[in-house]
Amino acid sequence: MEDRKVGSVVVADGDDIQGIVTDRDIALKCVAAGGDTNGMTARDAMTERPFTVDADVGVFDLFRQMREHGVRRAPITDGGRLTGIVTMDDLLVLLQDEMHELTEIIRAESPPYTPA
Repeated sequence: MEDRKVGSVVVADGDDIQGIVTDRDIALKCVAAGGDTNGMTARDAMTERPFTVDADVGVFDLFRQMREHGVRRAPITDGGRLTGIVTMDDLLVLLQDEMHELTEIIRAESPPYTPA
């Protein structure tokens, strides 16, 4: 995770998603628990059966579902096959960019504001 500069990895057996390991999982389940981190495996730290999202779900619905499930990361699947992972940070950056673009369009199409 450190080498690839990622905060989570999906644990899978072939196409079957077994769990997800986050940097927080490692900190809480391994380090803070005082276990022998050299002998621990991904299975020891992972959250089993994580919330997953179909690749065809819209961005706003994905954001809502992640918020409802209280997750910051969601593996993305297509036909049950892992195709990627999205983070809440990814969505927030995307939405922020979209809002900025929309604001610029509105400004360009609106007459200048003159106070009465």
